[in-house]
Amino acid sequence: MNSRADQLKAFDRLLTIMNELREQCPWDKKQTMASLRHLTIEETYELGDAILDDDLNEVKKELGDLLLHIVFYSKIGSETNDFDIADVANSICDKLIDRHPHIYADVEVANEEEVKQNWEKLKLKEGKKSVLEGVPNSLPALVKASRIQDKVAGVGFDWEAPNQVWEKVEEELQEFKEEVKSGNKDAMESEFGDVLFSMVNYARFLKINPEDALERTNKKFKKRFQYLEAKAKDLGKNLSDMSLSEMDVFWEEAKRLPK
Repeated sequence: MNSRADQLKAFDRLLTIMNELREQCPWDKKQTMASLRHLTIEETYELGDAILDDDLNEVKKELGDLLLHIVFYSKIGSETNDFDIADVANSICDKLIDRHPHIYADVEVANEEEVKQNWEKLKLKEGKKSVLEGVPNSLPALVKASRIQDKVAGVGFDWEAPNQVWEKVEEELQEFKEEVKSGNKDAMESEFGDVLFSMVNYARFLKINPEDALERTNKKFKKRFQYLEAKAKDLGKNLSDMSLSEMDVFWEEAKRLPK
């Protein structure tokens, strides 16, 4: 691995290139924080894909793309004299030190859970009115549900055991079934949301990341369906012309493929 000196040299190289691009490249010169925002989100999802695929070479590349964005935003901030990359780095360093008193002060913790609880309490001392302020409104709903539950658990608002959470899941499922019978779409949607929220909570108790779990299923389904499409093509058929029983033969074959 690279030495600390080489790491710093590489980071300095990136800062130099960013300065040159901002001064000389027509595209880079035009960018604003707002114009970069959607690209940053896209890069974050690409990193997430690489992590789920366990493709470390792609992880390295996607981390580089995200690092470029951090440097880019910092460069734009420096042009308006609001902040630069040193301010960004020092800001997170200060936050990490302040929120890890068990490392940088005399606070003692017994386990990871106490660390998380202290983290949320320290945030409130910093002036936040709610522990939920740290959950971005723009997060996808499934991720947001998971983060909300993590946050409130950090201040003790939580179930005591997994079986209690599963009972809640079953309760919500029953309420959903009742609304399905009633045919009230608005009520069904509300109760279905409760089912999902309770399932996310149960996943948390089992140490399962619901976003990762669902994405694994998405990938699995996509792989199997594309196998089905390929087999249909080999037979010179369109899927729309095949019966479900015909498609099911290839679907079962797809399920036996190596993961």
